Amino acid sequence: MPVSTTAQEAVGLIQSGNRVFIQGAAMTPHQLIKAMIARAPELEDVEVVHIHTEGDPGYASPEHAKSFRTRSLFVGGNLRSAVNAGYADYIPVFLSDIPLLIRSGRMPVDVAMIQVSPPDQHGYCSMGCSVDVALSAVQTARYVIAQVNPNTPRTLGDGVIPYSRLDAVVEVHEPLVEYPARPLTPVEQKIGAFVADLVEDGATLQMGIGSIPDAVLARLGGHKGLGVHTEMFSDGLMDLIRKGVVTNEHKKVLPNRVVTGFIMGTRTLYDFVHDNPIIAMKDTAFTNDTSLIRKNPKATAINSALEIDLVGQICADTIGTMQFSGVGGQVDFMRGSALSEGGKPIIALPSTTTKGETKIVPTLKPGATVTTSRAHVHYVVTEYGVADLFGRSLKERARALIEIAHPDHREALERAAADRFKHF
Repeated sequence: MPVSTTAQEAVGLIQSGNRVFIQGAAMTPHQLIKAMIARAPELEDVEVVHIHTEGDPGYASPEHAKSFRTRSLFVGGNLRSAVNAGYADYIPVFLSDIPLLIRSGRMPVDVAMIQVSPPDQHGYCSMGCSVDVALSAVQTARYVIAQVNPNTPRTLGDGVIPYSRLDAVVEVHEPLVEYPARPLTPVEQKIGAFVADLVEDGATLQMGIGSIPDAVLARLGGHKGLGVHTEMFSDGLMDLIRKGVVTNEHKKVLPNRVVTGFIMGTRTLYDFVHDNPIIAMKDTAFTNDTSLIRKNPKATAINSALEIDLVGQICADTIGTMQFSGVGGQVDFMRGSALSEGGKPIIALPSTTTKGETKIVPTLKPGATVTTSRAHVHYVVTEYGVADLFGRSLKERARALIEIAHPDHREALERAAADRFKHF
C-alpha cells in the first residue's frame, strides 16, 4: 500500500527520459506539477503529455527546455503561446483514439500524475471529474502518483481505482478549478434558440462547455425525455436533469444513465455528481466511439467552429497557422450522430468574430487546418438561421451558408461564390 508523502518526495519517481502523463481540466494536480518543475535542474528530456490542463505550465517554458519537452494531445489556453512559440508541440489526434495510443504501447507512460478522492471503506479511490484519457494512463503507467483531495467528488463508472494501484500519494486540501458561466449575449441567445428548435424530444445530446452550449441548454426546458451521451458534462445539463427534462429513458447505450468522460463546471456541479448513481464516467474510447454513439436514438451533437468556408469545411482548432485548440472529439460525434437514426450533427457559431470579421469565409485562412470535412457537416447555425447542407451541391451549400452569414458580408461572399462556381 502507498504511504503518504510530500509532493517533492513523490515526484522523485520521475527519472530523466521518462514520459509523464498529467490528468487535466478540474483534476489537474497542481502540487505535483510544481514539485516536478522544481526538480528541473536534476532532470533531462522528460516528455510531458496531457490534454487540457489548468494553471501555469511552467514545464513548457524556454528556461526548462533541457529538462522537459511537452507534446500535448490538446491545446488549452494555458499552453497556446508555448506551442505557437515552438517551446511545446501538439499531436493531432481524435479524442477517441488517445486511449488506444496509450494502451497499444505506441505512447507508453512511465509516470501518471493524477488527483483522486480519498479511498472508501473498500479501499477504492475515484478519479473524480476526469476519466477521459487519464484512465488509460493509470492502467498502463509504471508508476502512478496521486494527490488525494477530499474536494474531489466520488464519481461512479470506470474511474474507480484501488488505492493499492497508487505508488505515492500526497494529501492535499484545495478547491477544484471551477468554470462559472458568463451572461449570454443576444447573439448567443439567438443561436441557442435556433439550435434548440432542432433538438427533438427523446434525443441524446452531446455538447461541450461555453456560452453557445449554455444558450442551447437554457432553451430546452420544455423538451421531454432527453438523454446524454457526451465527452463533457457541465452545469447546464445538471439543471435539465433536476427539471426532469433529461431522463435518459430512450437511450440504447447505458439507458437511464448519463454517459460522460469529464466534468467541468462549478462546485455545485461537483457536489451534484458526487456519489450520483446516474452519472457513468467512461474513458473516451467509450464515450467517443462512433459505433456506440450511433446506437442512441436521435443523437444530436452540438459543436462549434472558428470558421467555415463556402463548401462547408470546418476549421475548429487553428487560426491560420496558429494552433488554437485541438481536434478533440468533434469528428467523433459529428459522424456518430450522423449515423444515428434521426441523428443531427450541428455546428453552431456566431456569424462574425468580436472584431466584426465574417466566420463564413470564401476559403479558410492560409495555413488553417480542416478539423471536420465538408462531407461530415449537416447543420450549420448562426444568429441568422439554420443551413442544412446534407445532400446539397457545392453551389447550394454556398447559397445556404451565405443566407445565414452576417448581412454586412453577404455581398462579398456572393461575389466570391460567383467567381469560384461561375454560373452562381
